[in-house]
Amino acid sequence: MSELPETPSEVGPRIVVGVDGSTTARAALAWAADEALLRDATLQVVYAFPSPTLVGVNPPAEYFAKIDDEARQLVDDEINKVPAAGKVANVVRVAVPESPGAALVAASVKAEMLVVGRRGRGGFS
Repeated sequence: MSELPETPSEVGPRIVVGVDGSTTARAALAWAADEALLRDATLQVVYAFPSPTLVGVNPPAEYFAKIDDEARQLVDDEINKVPAAGKVANVVRVAVPESPGAALVAASVKAEMLVVGRRGRGGFS
């Protein structure tokens, strides 16, 4: 499984953005990419996805490889849909089986800013 990489603050400024495939998250990614370009900052793109082990289910190992691949693909797809993201010199991709809030808080430690969309893909309107 993917884990949140260590990104020391000595490397320079870092902007963390959460993505989930929604239009509001894509808008947040576009805004974060523009800011990363302005600040010459690393852009850390985080997608946190539900893991069955979080609710006590233990599926076969192949399942984890499949969801990890799908999560990484979602991150790549979202980056590819935002032209400014392709111009950022350093983009860190993170896909982690964790609750979005916890993953974003962990990723944002020592970051310049955390950018999120207004709503995700959940059932709340």
